[in-house]
Amino acid sequence: MRLRDSGIEFPGQTGLRNSITDVAGVRVGHSTIISGEPEAADGAVVRTGVTVVVPSDDPPWLRPLFASHHVLNGNGEMTGLHWVSESGLLTSYIGLTNTASVGVVRDALVSHEIDSRGPAGHFWSLPVVAETYDGVLNDIGGMHVESTHVFEAIRGASVLVEEGSVGGGTGMVCHGFKGGIGTSSRVLDTAGDRYTVGVLVQANHGARKRLRILGHPIGEIINDERVQIPRMGQPGGNDGSGSIIAVVATDAPLLPHQLKGLAQRVSLGIGRTGGLGEYTSGDIFFAFSTANRSLTPVGVDTAPAGVLKLEMLSQSALSPLYEAVVEATEEAIVNSMTSSTTMVGKGGVVVHGIPGDLLLELLGGAGSGPRSQVY
Repeated sequence: MRLRDSGIEFPGQTGLRNSITDVAGVRVGHSTIISGEPEAADGAVVRTGVTVVVPSDDPPWLRPLFASHHVLNGNGEMTGLHWVSESGLLTSYIGLTNTASVGVVRDALVSHEIDSRGPAGHFWSLPVVAETYDGVLNDIGGMHVESTHVFEAIRGASVLVEEGSVGGGTGMVCHGFKGGIGTSSRVLDTAGDRYTVGVLVQANHGARKRLRILGHPIGEIINDERVQIPRMGQPGGNDGSGSIIAVVATDAPLLPHQLKGLAQRVSLGIGRTGGLGEYTSGDIFFAFSTANRSLTPVGVDTAPAGVLKLEMLSQSALSPLYEAVVEATEEAIVNSMTSSTTMVGKGGVVVHGIPGDLLLELLGGAGSGPRSQVY
């Protein structure tokens, strides 16, 4: 369920699908791994997977894209960032998975690129792969994500993005409710043209008591007494621990330093929903632009390109893009929760889905008309 579909108004104008794939060329694929019964005496309880963001119709190792990133809190991992910082380029697909599976996803993306390129040439591949910890529900130490799952996600990449407990988001928990994958988009006008910004999150962060949706203190109302919070670790320890990964895409012609500004604004969308970037959280955000398609690949045997003619928006035109990122991030996080249902994982741990009917009642939807936002 998406709250928009039930009459709840979020700020801003969305694209056709209200998804990161509203940015032309972007596709998303999942591989979801669910097996094992929590009450079984033996056998692993698996609740995990992998999500792959395909950033453009052309392979990014042949047609790189300008990119940048931002770290709100660094208790997490996103591979390939040294090269992105050095070059300002995205040259791979983007993988999202659990903490223990970063390596296999990274290696599988390298293998896919090698198979796509063929045996000729000298090149390197430094894929972007990010993680959040799904060990509350999943047998994370069992290392159940394999290269075949990555290839499955690539093959299934589509403009239609499934949300909730799918792919890399399968075993994730958000503000004490079942979380996972969420996405949203905004269409905006600036500098005399129309552009699209899309955000995809893997949401596994936040404390229940701080959850706010459209400014309403939902976490205080739907508290532990009404919907039990899953017990994680020692009582009272690391409240709000977890992580959130965000991928921002836009068709606006931006240079890397401008894309860093977009990645930074993800933090404000997280703040709108009550996230703080807690010390035990890994909050890492990546942004890329599908414009400027004349960028040339970088490799040992690639001829230098010489002078390139590029387009960029002026700095004074960026604020509407910043606003779009904040709005889309907020809605994507909410979508990750409302699209998920209750899941039982290892050891019988239950992570409840956010109760849709109660949430709509609190927000004034489902027949009572849209309610204004409270900020």
